[in-house]
Amino acid sequence: MFTYSYHSHNSYIRMSTSIITVKNISKKYNITHQRGGYIAMRDVIANIAKKPLSFLKRRANAITGRTTKEIFWALKDLDFEIQKGEAVGIIGANGAGKSTLLKILTGITPPTTGEIKMHGKVASLLEVGTGFHQELTGRENIFLNGAILGMTKAEIAEKFDAIVEFSGVKKFIDTPVKRYSSGMMVRLGFSVAAHMEPDILLVDEVLAVGDAEFQKRCLGKMDEVTKEAGRTILFVSHNMSAIQKLCKRCILLEEGKIKMIGETKKVIDKYFEKVDVKKNIDKLEADKDKEITFTKTWITNSNEKVSTNIDVDKKFKIWLEFYVNKDIDTAEISILLKNSIGTNITFTSLSDSFNRKFLSLKKGHYVTSTLINENFLIPDDYSTRISAHIRGVREIDSYDNILRFTIIEKNSTMAPYGKSANQVSCVFSNAEWEIIKNQNIT
Repeated sequence: MFTYSYHSHNSYIRMSTSIITVKNISKKYNITHQRGGYIAMRDVIANIAKKPLSFLKRRANAITGRTTKEIFWALKDLDFEIQKGEAVGIIGANGAGKSTLLKILTGITPPTTGEIKMHGKVASLLEVGTGFHQELTGRENIFLNGAILGMTKAEIAEKFDAIVEFSGVKKFIDTPVKRYSSGMMVRLGFSVAAHMEPDILLVDEVLAVGDAEFQKRCLGKMDEVTKEAGRTILFVSHNMSAIQKLCKRCILLEEGKIKMIGETKKVIDKYFEKVDVKKNIDKLEADKDKEITFTKTWITNSNEKVSTNIDVDKKFKIWLEFYVNKDIDTAEISILLKNSIGTNITFTSLSDSFNRKFLSLKKGHYVTSTLINENFLIPDDYSTRISAHIRGVREIDSYDNILRFTIIEKNSTMAPYGKSANQVSCVFSNAEWEIIKNQNIT
């Protein structure tokens, strides 16, 4: 049995300080597995013609293969409460049940068992295009969504200009949303959800579709919604930096169960503890036909331990293992770092490429590392592109979007600057400033 319970905002204030109460929520799916070889269409038709009823009732499994069912619990016995004005992060590995939980809270899918009590208006941004009628224009969808949230036409009209301005799709507001790109759809969807003043806002990883500038504006808007308007946000994301900036409390899901609820930094630390060290080492497929071929790449923290969770104020090393299968001159080994939205941040190479002095490598096995200094990369999620090439001539071996890691603010002296730096730059600068007193400026 399950129960949904929605209450008006005023009744909520009188009753309790918890705006969301989840009790014993579980979600079960039946997964069907079919075993059996290929069956020709003529054989299937012949069997149906001879004994149609028998085929349908008793011989289906014999002809098409034996069918078995497996019960899968996407969520199991979840219990928690969210207070008014909280921004709570929900983290976990892929398949942990994060999106399923938000869909249940939104009412898109019902739980198998349990009870949910939510007080006030609920708005959500779960998947690109969710809540939009594809044939209607952006303008019409704004009014439709507002009406669904119980707002009058006058109330929606009052906020219309602010919604359009924030979304950045003014030029296409009278175009059917089926013609929007995924990025435009997300921008308009978030703008509608945030400006309609819901008491509860549920946001999934969908924000990752937007560009860098819009992501920053979204985080700023969500922060404003909680701190100034006193509204509640549940935020699902793999971007630990964004979770840390927005959420003071966090829920860690693991295989459909709550592993931990608590202070965001402690929960994130617990999440990274679970990551197997072997998974932090990207093993690559060697190609003996290439002059240079990569076989492995990994990161070590300031304690020389393999890790993908790096403190912003600590140095770390990126390691590459590669084989040279044939003597080669003028080669270059390079590493390119990208941030969470794919922007190229910094480039480094195993050669003096600025003076056009490249590598001369003999056949053999090589391991190299490059040191990244502390307080350089701002807190964010990163990936790497590694390459062996002859500059301006040809690429020998390369891998893109591998070796993912996170720069975090863990008891860092740079923590107070993390949010502001994220809004204006990609890296911190240690530039030297000098004050010259008593100078007349003409």
